[in-house]
Amino acid sequence: MSTVLSDQAAEHFPCAPKPASEALRLQALRSYGILDTPREAAFEDITKLASIICQTPIALISLVDADRQWFKSELGMGERETPLFKSMCAHALLDNDVMVVPDTREDSRFARNPLVTSEVPLCFYAGALLKTSEGLPLGTVCVLDRQPRQLTDEQVEALRALARQTMAQLELRRALLIAEESDHYRRRLMAIAGHDLKTPLRTAAYAIDKMRRHANVDSVPTLVTARDAIGLVGRSLDELATLAATSKAASPDLQPLALEDVLHAVLGVWRQPAVNKSLALHHVPTSLRVRSHPTLLTTLIGNLVANAVNYTERGRVLVGARRRPGYAVVEIIDSGIGLNLEQPDQVFQAFRQADPNSEGLGIGLWIVHRTAETLGCEVDVRLRPAGGTCFSVRIPLA
Repeated sequence: MSTVLSDQAAEHFPCAPKPASEALRLQALRSYGILDTPREAAFEDITKLASIICQTPIALISLVDADRQWFKSELGMGERETPLFKSMCAHALLDNDVMVVPDTREDSRFARNPLVTSEVPLCFYAGALLKTSEGLPLGTVCVLDRQPRQLTDEQVEALRALARQTMAQLELRRALLIAEESDHYRRRLMAIAGHDLKTPLRTAAYAIDKMRRHANVDSVPTLVTARDAIGLVGRSLDELATLAATSKAASPDLQPLALEDVLHAVLGVWRQPAVNKSLALHHVPTSLRVRSHPTLLTTLIGNLVANAVNYTERGRVLVGARRRPGYAVVEIIDSGIGLNLEQPDQVFQAFRQADPNSEGLGIGLWIVHRTAETLGCEVDVRLRPAGGTCFSVRIPLA
């Protein structure tokens, strides 16, 4: 039988006073995106434990909204929400600890509460506060009984622990929601970069090609450099579009590949930029075959070679591959500036640069990181004792 009755007594029974931080509290509550969501096992387990430990027929995870209390999990209550005027948890928001009411019929705050005056009264209440890290109260983990009673010190402490566990679950849930939303907008940005921004690039490339046909001899090298730069930007945008598309899929279509074909495609793009900087770009041929996605693997290795060429002012860049049990390991070794980071893994974060004095955005190595995750590859980086950096990519053999 439900303990929630009609609301005829609402006009005669006042709600609990609002906390001083009510506006901030409600804003915080809504930031968790938890209200009106389906039942979840992690929260159901908490109410079961609360009921067992405190030996009560009713246990709730109650979140106090502006005009109602809503139960993320309920055991024995029979409803997912009640009007705010019936809420005992709303009173608990004003308490900074576990609020225990041994007999609600003898407490002036609850004696006229419809849940207490009903045919099946709730005579006992204990609620441990759910508080954010800023101290804002959201609700309680509470237990109720139809008989007056007490809790032992151990039961009170267990209720506190369950409230902490509930907040940990809420924080985890919110973090996942934020990550999903962030990933959605990141994919959207990559899609825009990969498609919408290509139009002005094509226009610029067309204009440069037209200028070259009528340019004097002295102007041609500058126009060629500009055309090559536009080509590199266009390829980067293509990579973003490909990564955005594959991010939406469950997994990319992996297939056997000749690793040499991938390396040949990458080096074909970066050989001339290396020559322009007077760099030696060496390549050790390989006969290894790997299982991967041709476009994404070219993107991954291409960004590492691009990083090596861009950040090496003199010397050489060496690209080669070695066989290891179950894997091919591609290494990109340069004699450049090295990494200026205490934690080398940080180089793969978006918009973090290997060289803080450079003018780039640092997105290339983030693309490497995300592409490697998508392909199931592993990317490592280490500093070379003689100077420079070695990036290595482990790719499953075909």
